[in-house]
Amino acid sequence: MKKILAVITARGGSKGLPLKNVLPLAGKPLIAYTIDAALGVKNRLYKVIVSTDDEKIAEVSRNAGAEVPFMRPDELATDTAGSLEVVQHAARFVENADSVALDWVMLLQPTTPLRDVNDILAAIELADETKCDSVVSVAKTTHCHPLFLKTIDENNMMQPYVAGASDNIARQELTPDVFYRNGGIYLVKRDVLLNENSLYGKKSRPYIMSEENSVDIDTIAEFRLAEFLINNRKKS
Repeated sequence: MKKILAVITARGGSKGLPLKNVLPLAGKPLIAYTIDAALGVKNRLYKVIVSTDDEKIAEVSRNAGAEVPFMRPDELATDTAGSLEVVQHAARFVENADSVALDWVMLLQPTTPLRDVNDILAAIELADETKCDSVVSVAKTTHCHPLFLKTIDENNMMQPYVAGASDNIARQELTPDVFYRNGGIYLVKRDVLLNENSLYGKKSRPYIMSEENSVDIDTIAEFRLAEFLINNRKKS
């Protein structure tokens, strides 16, 4: 079986919502939802680890069942540190520590807590079935379709983002469908990650997630939306 390392990235220095990765969301820490989803497919994963620079996040993560084999170096815990470098560091650490060669690496961001076991399994199966370098989760959007977007010019007047776009276009006329990366799942071949310095490679397959599962938490409003959806699921 292919060795897939799941890396959950959780920096401690969030500015919008301080320590948001361990804030209680509908009864348990935010990061625990992602850990639970990953552990739900543990038989398909080599390991589930958390990369963090924060001792509190590390403690919560261990209590939730994830491994925290290292504390993230300071240079990878800044506002400007990218996910690519963080995941590369984690993959190299595990390969060196375990004397193992990984096949794939999966990045799971804890700010997408409604991404579930079925989403992770579907991404893995898509990678198995297709000749691709990566599988990246996306969600369909209409309200942010480029034909609806505007810019503001030097005279403080609105202009269409797409030249010639009509103000009278109806939603049903929006073609083609437009998707955005929702941050839920990045599954990339180990060699693409480490040798090509990419989370995508040349052949990236989309895994389409539902709008509800794609909720990404960066603000208190998004946090409350996620909490509402989770509580609503508990009732049904």
